[in-house]
Amino acid sequence: MNLARVSSNGQVTVPIEIRRSLGLKAGDKILFFQKPNGEIVMTNASANAVLKAQEAFAGAADELNIKNDEDVQALVDELRHKGE
Repeated sequence: MNLARVSSNGQVTVPIEIRRSLGLKAGDKILFFQKPNGEIVMTNASANAVLKAQEAFAGAADELNIKNDEDVQALVDELRHKGE
């Protein structure tokens, strides 16, 4: 358990253990949301965005038959040549 104090400006210093756990670094944004039971959850907004992107692209590699870096490069090359 960690405790932090709220300043008169509403600022809070996130304890080092929590920053490490969330992978927070200077400049990162923090996302707060409230669960139906009233609990407030804090998460690393950047990491959350990456996870959502991964979920959105889940299965795309299989659909495109991409197995490795060479397959990715071949797809990029093919798309570039279509635009010429």
